[in-house]
Amino acid sequence: MMDGGMGGMNGNMGMMGSKKNPYSQDTVGLPLAKESQIVELKDGENYQMTAQIVAKEINGNKVKMLAYNGMIPGPFLKVARGSTITINFTNETDEEALLHSHGVRLKNAFDGTNLTQNPIPIGGSFTYEITFPDTGIYWYHPHLREDYTQEFGLYGNYLVQSEDPDYWSPVNRELPLVLDDLILENGQIASFSKDQADHALMGRYGNTMLVNGETDYQLRLTKGEVIRLYITNVSNVRPYQFSIPNIKMKLVGGDASKVEQETFVESIIIVPSERAVLEAYFPESGEYQLLNKNPELTTKLGTVVVSEEQVDVSYIDQFNIDRTNSDVIADIDPFRKYFDRPYDKSLELTLQMGMMNGSMENMMMGSEPHKIEWEDDMGHMNANSTSDMITWKLVDQATGKANMDIDWTFKMGEVVKVRLFNNPDSNHPMHHPIHLHGQRFLVLETNGERNKNLVWKDTALVQAGDTVDILVEMSNPGKWMLHCHISEHLEADMMLGFEVLP
Repeated sequence: MMDGGMGGMNGNMGMMGSKKNPYSQDTVGLPLAKESQIVELKDGENYQMTAQIVAKEINGNKVKMLAYNGMIPGPFLKVARGSTITINFTNETDEEALLHSHGVRLKNAFDGTNLTQNPIPIGGSFTYEITFPDTGIYWYHPHLREDYTQEFGLYGNYLVQSEDPDYWSPVNRELPLVLDDLILENGQIASFSKDQADHALMGRYGNTMLVNGETDYQLRLTKGEVIRLYITNVSNVRPYQFSIPNIKMKLVGGDASKVEQETFVESIIIVPSERAVLEAYFPESGEYQLLNKNPELTTKLGTVVVSEEQVDVSYIDQFNIDRTNSDVIADIDPFRKYFDRPYDKSLELTLQMGMMNGSMENMMMGSEPHKIEWEDDMGHMNANSTSDMITWKLVDQATGKANMDIDWTFKMGEVVKVRLFNNPDSNHPMHHPIHLHGQRFLVLETNGERNKNLVWKDTALVQAGDTVDILVEMSNPGKWMLHCHISEHLEADMMLGFEVLP
């Protein structure tokens, strides 16, 4: 599935399988993973969700993975905006678990982090009550050892539907696209230690791409179809520059809302935990490729096969209109008075070295930084870096406190401007997708340049050397997290807690 080399990926292979106290890779007697199924849940409905160990065939090899209700991705849950559902969650994996509903502004007690509940032991259960106040595409995943559990298949989507039938433009069909990657070595997913995370410097860049859990993803359409794609990046670290050459494609939404202005695009950058909503038109029969086309490498993700048969109902006229979404603009309007005020909080994103020796530090400091690390070019150094050696840091520039020593407190209803500065002079500057729990925010500007097309977000890409200002609506009381959504950086302490008082 790969076109071209994988940078330093070959260098990673030397240490795989040598970890102390590894998780089992045995597949004997395990049920086979199933494809994701659409499940529509009504307000007040209960749903049983079980995280379990499964086997799955990847490139002709049977590998051990983890799944929700036996599915990879997990069930695609459709709910109505404003509805509340109950998920009765059971953990039948080989690791403690939590279920985090990513991007959902739900009650704090059900956020699924170690700030709000004790880990669910193997064999244990917990009941989550989840309310969905915002239309859009969200997802669920673990929040303990997610470098391992999420990598092995624990992820799935919520689609929150508006009561307004015209919220989105009409399309012939709408589909989730879940983007992921894995390191495969000798027919198995590269091993993990139970004791600590590895690849803590840069994160695990895979050599095998998955779309909706498949290495050979194929979508079959008829000529003239307009489709809506709900794209989620669940990779541990990999950013994607997603494109479908030779068609028209339009960006219509992001993490937690539509965009202010629909925009025709040739590609989009989507980093871990982000979502993007795209509409695409396929005017002619033939095969079209789904590509990750970044500046260093082009990778085929899947194929769209369009038949000669003509679609029954054409939505090309509606597709060709790049709508201005007055409802989103009106929702943002009350916050515009805060755009130009000074920032309230400022975080520096940086790195502290621990047990790694001085030659490694000098090597990293002498290397040319990339705004975005598209591929792993650090080989053995990245693979052998562990969460015991490295601390990724969020530093409060007002107090000097870092990570969980930061003690921010806000009041519900406050609007808070936060500056995120990604220090280019750290030992290894790289991009960070910064995710905020329980609230929504706007990305106002990057390096002083105003964002001209706003969308409600829960994750912001901060490239190496950049300064990004976000405006957070503190609307949801409780104890919440802010962290980097590169899984290995989270394991290496790159998180803080903050409290919103009622």
